[in-house]
Amino acid sequence: MVLCWKKVDCSLQMEEFKYLGVLFTTEGKMEHEIDRRIGADSEVLRMLYRTIVVKRELSQKARLSIYQSIYIPILTYGHEFWVVTERIRSRIQAAEMKFLCRVSGFTLRDRVRSSDIWERFGVEPLLLCIERSQLRWFRHLVRMPSGHLPRDVFQACPTGKRPQGRSRTRWRDYISRLTWERLSVPQE
Repeated sequence: MVLCWKKVDCSLQMEEFKYLGVLFTTEGKMEHEIDRRIGADSEVLRMLYRTIVVKRELSQKARLSIYQSIYIPILTYGHEFWVVTERIRSRIQAAEMKFLCRVSGFTLRDRVRSSDIWERFGVEPLLLCIERSQLRWFRHLVRMPSGHLPRDVFQACPTGKRPQGRSRTRWRDYISRLTWERLSVPQE
């Protein structure tokens, strides 16, 4: 592998490894990590629902505090590097709504809109928070002096032949589109 015009030896071959709690794979896809995060979130939801969330004495403010201090950090840990596709968007929103609907007492049969639930709790959509945080990381990355590994990796141009078929969306392309949509900054 060539990184910043310097050859880096990648002789150790691994399918996947965990670093600081985030799962990295050889393909560079984050779908497996996001699935793992959603699974961990569902497990936390089951445990909380059995013990704490169902208690009627618990105020809405306390339930919202549980949502913001326990549920959201588990779901979004390491989200700065995610390329959020439509499939991932719908899965994250479904996980978020699953918790908020259970806390508020709504079921799917009630047919309550997500926007009404967000408004009732006074929270903003989780996807909006994720995008804002990704843009914050991008601004931090751009301001980094050259020679720092994250910036060098961001600016690296991989060499070699890419596999056949449509190329996957790179994080660089995703964040460029996001800045264009959110900040009206022209794409490169």
